[in-house]
Amino acid sequence: MRIGILTSGGDAPGMNAAIRAAVRCGTDLGLEMVGVRRGFDGLIDGDFIPLDNRAVGGIIGRGGTILRTARSAAFLTPEGREKALEQIDRNSLDGLIVIGGNGSLRGARWLSEEGVNTVGIPASIDNDIPHTTMAMGVDTALNTVVESLNKIRDTAISHGRAFVVEVMGRKSGYIALMGGLAGGAEVVLIPEVPVSLDDVARTVADGRRRGKHHSIIVVAEGFAPTDRPLDGESAGHAVAAHLEGTETIETRLTILGHVQRGGSPTAFDRILASRLAASSSSWLAAGKGGVFAGLDRDKVVAVPLSAMDEEPANVDLDLYRLVGVIST
Repeated sequence: MRIGILTSGGDAPGMNAAIRAAVRCGTDLGLEMVGVRRGFDGLIDGDFIPLDNRAVGGIIGRGGTILRTARSAAFLTPEGREKALEQIDRNSLDGLIVIGGNGSLRGARWLSEEGVNTVGIPASIDNDIPHTTMAMGVDTALNTVVESLNKIRDTAISHGRAFVVEVMGRKSGYIALMGGLAGGAEVVLIPEVPVSLDDVARTVADGRRRGKHHSIIVVAEGFAPTDRPLDGESAGHAVAAHLEGTETIETRLTILGHVQRGGSPTAFDRILASRLAASSSSWLAAGKGGVFAGLDRDKVVAVPLSAMDEEPANVDLDLYRLVGVIST
C-alpha cells in the first residue's frame, strides 16, 4: 500500500514529529510512505517525494513542517479537486494522511467522501477541533504565550502600566483564556464572551483602587467589543486605545502574532503528535479511513470526519470566571 502524507493550512509545532511517526510506523507495517509537498496545492500539482525512515531523521524537535504547507484556494474549486483526485489515481495512492486544522480536515472529509481512504490528524494552535481534548501544537503555543506574558509583566510592574497582549484566535478564545490563566492576566477577552470596552476600563480602574498598579489584558484577535465596531483596527489596538483615551492607565500594546506558531514543540506536543500519527498509520494499514485521530482525555480515538460539521466546545467558561476571581 502507498500512503501519502500532507500538511495543510497554518503550521503548528509538532507537525514534523507527526510526519516522522507516521512514516516510521507505516514502514514498520509494510506501507510505502509518500510525502506531498505544499499541502493540497502539492496534491493538485503532483508534488510528491518518497519518505523512508532516514528521510525523517532528526526532525522530531523542529518546528514548522519539512513538507511545507499552504492554504489552497485551488482545492476549493471543482477543477482543483478533480485534479487532486487524478493525481491520487495516477500515483497509485491507497490512502492519505492529512495533518492540519479545520479547513484541512474538511478537505480530508471531502476526499474520503470521494472514495479516498483518508485519515486526519488535528493540528491547530487554536484548539478549535471538535471531539478532541487537545490538538497538536496547542501546548507549545501556550508556553510561548506564557513566556511572553512573564517578560511583559516585568515591564508592566516596573512602569505601573497596563499591557494589552493580543494573541491568535479568530473564532476561538482558547489560547487567550488558557494563556491568560497560566500567565496571571488581570483581564481576558475572548470571542465567546461579550464584553464592552467600558467594562474593561472599569475592571482596570477598580484594580487600581485596590492597589494594583499594573494590569495585563490578554485579547484574542477575534474579540469584538459590544460598545463599538472595530472599523478595521485590531481587537488589541481597540482595547489599548480605549484605556489610553479614557485616561484609565498608561497603556502599551503587544501583538504576539506568528511567534506563537513557531518554535521547537514541547514534550507534550511531540508525544501527542507521535501517538496520533501512529494510530493514523495503523488505521490506514487496516483499511480504515474517513476518520481523524482525536484525544479523548488520554486515549486516542477515531472520530468520524463528519464531526467537523459540529461546533467545538473547548473553551470552558468556568475557567473564564476563574480568571476574574483569582486576578483580583
